[in-house]
Amino acid sequence: MISATRGSRTWLTILVASLGYFVDIYDLQLFNIISRQSLAGLGITDQSAIERYDYLLFLWQMGGMLIGGLIWGILGDLKGRKNILFGSILLYSLANFANAFVADITQYSAVRFIAGLGLAGELGAAITLVSEIMHREKRGYGTMAIVTMGALGAVAAVKVSEIQLTWFGWQPWQVSYVIGGTLGLLLLLMRVGTFESGMFDEARRKAVSRGNFLMLFHTRERFFRYLACILVGLPVWFVVGVLIKFSEQFADMAGVAGGDVSVGRAIMYVYIGLSAGDLMSGLLSQWFRSRKKIILLYLVCTAMLIVAYLGLRGMSSGAFYTLCFLLGAGTGYWALFVSMSAEQFGTNIRATVATTVPNFVRGAVIPIILSYKALEPTVGAFYSALIVGGVCMALAVASILYLRETFGKDLDYVELS
Repeated sequence: MISATRGSRTWLTILVASLGYFVDIYDLQLFNIISRQSLAGLGITDQSAIERYDYLLFLWQMGGMLIGGLIWGILGDLKGRKNILFGSILLYSLANFANAFVADITQYSAVRFIAGLGLAGELGAAITLVSEIMHREKRGYGTMAIVTMGALGAVAAVKVSEIQLTWFGWQPWQVSYVIGGTLGLLLLLMRVGTFESGMFDEARRKAVSRGNFLMLFHTRERFFRYLACILVGLPVWFVVGVLIKFSEQFADMAGVAGGDVSVGRAIMYVYIGLSAGDLMSGLLSQWFRSRKKIILLYLVCTAMLIVAYLGLRGMSSGAFYTLCFLLGAGTGYWALFVSMSAEQFGTNIRATVATTVPNFVRGAVIPIILSYKALEPTVGAFYSALIVGGVCMALAVASILYLRETFGKDLDYVELS
């Protein structure tokens, strides 16, 4: 009876973590989908100003995630994974509501930054919690479920934005933000029934340093292990932050025929691909009992798809969206990448690592986009994307080859100073 009850609570915790990441991705990508519409709603009509604010506000959001990853990660090792999971959901839900009622760019920037802070905590806390409460041979299924479900949040964001709802006199972009906030707050009602990681409770009773970010720099080997975890994820946000964020530009460059390409639709297709890719990478990892081999396979596929995306010409819009889907599937190793990062380190700094790593990757989109924009006037969009993407791919491949295999690794240990 006790075993059955614990099993039910484990799957409830996985469900809550999955839905939390669903709302996380909904909010994360909603801005990219409705940013121009919302800027027009604030009275900004100059096209060059809209283009500029579009990616500057995005960078504010990603900057918030960069800082938030560090804050939530440390708190996760000090206060517990469950508390951070729900605290982050509360913050980004409230930010969603606030976003619906901003009056100018200054307020918009501040709220996107706060939203980024909140969005930074959910995934790391969820992956850490689920990794520690599941059997070491089966935990890949739990993390696979979280990311596969979460990626569909972007699809929901696109569909909600396309309905063009108007409630209480609010503009459609405002309604989209309110829906995101409401979903997050409803999710908090499911807090009852979830439970804390036993490994964390055990580590809390030991006389060891917990949540000490500086521990990652105490030894050369530990630092390079941590750095390699971050670099493995760079291609995912190169694809999302450059190839998809500026998909309209790349579609024009490719001479896409048969209809216009919109960023919103490109995001939808890439995230459907991400969901499918994460599902398949999780299953492959379990079947082949390896994280490293599957991530390396996905990196090779992603490299070929990036070349195709940039190099093909004369496509229809349908073919272009198919490439977006395939790029999403190719970068659908996000669950494995975050899981492997969590599995590389001891319980006392695991949440710090699992939360900072994906958010440092997301934050890396700032230098990635700025590098792309800096090179573009000199070498053009094609070569700029090829150079920046090539660097991201090379760093990722070198890093996954450096890291140790973690499938089935016993996670019940701590890192010593």
